Amino acid sequence: MSKPTTGPFEKTAGWLDWYEGPSTPRFKLPAGSVDAHCHVFGPCAEFPYAPERKYTPCDASKAQLFALRDHLGFARNVIVQATCHGADNRALVDALQSSQGKARGVATVKRSVTDEELQALHAAGVRGVRFNFVKRLVDFTPKDELLEIAGRIAKLGWHVVIYFEAVDLPELWDFFTALPTTVVVDHMGRPDVSKGVDSDEFALFLKFMREHKNVWSKVSCPERLSATGPKALDGEQNAYRDVVPFARRVVEEFPDRVLWGTDWPHPNLKDHMPDDGLLVDFIPHIAPTPQMQQQLLVDNPMRLYWPEEARA
Repeated sequence: MSKPTTGPFEKTAGWLDWYEGPSTPRFKLPAGSVDAHCHVFGPCAEFPYAPERKYTPCDASKAQLFALRDHLGFARNVIVQATCHGADNRALVDALQSSQGKARGVATVKRSVTDEELQALHAAGVRGVRFNFVKRLVDFTPKDELLEIAGRIAKLGWHVVIYFEAVDLPELWDFFTALPTTVVVDHMGRPDVSKGVDSDEFALFLKFMREHKNVWSKVSCPERLSATGPKALDGEQNAYRDVVPFARRVVEEFPDRVLWGTDWPHPNLKDHMPDDGLLVDFIPHIAPTPQMQQQLLVDNPMRLYWPEEARA
């Protein structure tokens, strides 16, 4: 049954709702693991979607997110502001404040944000801002405005999360390398996996990370990148197998600068909605050793989002 929205909102035609009843992962997560990329949508009767949004999703509440966290075996979440809420971070803040310290956040802010508002976001658990350069999802924000925001949030010890597509990295390179914070790239910069792991596009992304030690990457969202899809072959757990070489190369070369997340509730997917249990079973294919898994799922996200505990 299709999941509803609440309030005066009608879902985008053809919208794929998140997967109900995810499987229990075969892979046992290390104790203290963090789902470092997920979202909440509304409920829009309480937290309306932004007028400038490019899509209208079904509701995906904090309670449903926290239930998924517990089912999959994660200890904590990093909740990233969804573009359907624009720069209205109330749904994000509400989820953070309801998490009993088990969630941190990445907000979206505008140049007009006050220092008091930034301090309030920090108190709620926000530790970063997201800059989105995927043209079909957001309208263009001038780079001087984004640099000004980055300079202000740097004083709070926050980082910048950037979302872009691989083909656009050359034109964004100078801007990204001027950011005065840690920079976290969503989903490996969305490489075109059909071009192969040795493509010039992916080589440029690896160079970007290699030459700039402040750049991290989320090795997440195989369901967005894969051409082979979610079906395992020959009884093996090798769903999204064409994405494995890309994520594994990033994990192996930059083990202390990688993060992983479910991306629940998986906005704007067009062909299938992933089973989040199956996504967890993707992890040992890209981080094959216990040490890599510990860094990817526990040590790195704790250092970035809960540094006061990571140092303890």
